[in-house]
Amino acid sequence: MKTKIAFIAAIVASLSFAQAAEIKAPNKGRIIDSVEPRAEFVITQDKKIEIRFLDDTGKVIAPAAQTASVIMGDRAAPTKISFTKDGDKLVSDKAVPEGEKLPVVLQIKTTVDAKAVTEKFNLDTAHCPPCGLAEYACICDHAKEEKKP
Repeated sequence: MKTKIAFIAAIVASLSFAQAAEIKAPNKGRIIDSVEPRAEFVITQDKKIEIRFLDDTGKVIAPAAQTASVIMGDRAAPTKISFTKDGDKLVSDKAVPEGEKLPVVLQIKTTVDAKAVTEKFNLDTAHCPPCGLAEYACICDHAKEEKKP
């Protein structure tokens, strides 16, 4: 009986994990899984950055004590961006600098005393034809396929 209960619990846990892993970005941004709750990194039409936090079902939740900062752009003269809370999201104080495939260092702190979680990626705003998202938020596996000989 205990074996059956343990087996059922393992199945339920794996289903919950699979559901959490399949969360899609509600605003077509990049999902940041390294922070809890997950975050979505989005570039808006006016070139500002918005960060939204997501619950386990992918629904947007208002930031509590979370803070964020970004350093991006030209490494010789990087742009430092800070964020302010605006309703259910954090919004950047500056627009994204001009350029292609800009290196980004995103840091998110879940509380004032917490250690910052750092995420590094290149900001490529070109659109990916298979998934229709911007490359920085792409959910396809084509980048790995292109590298195969």
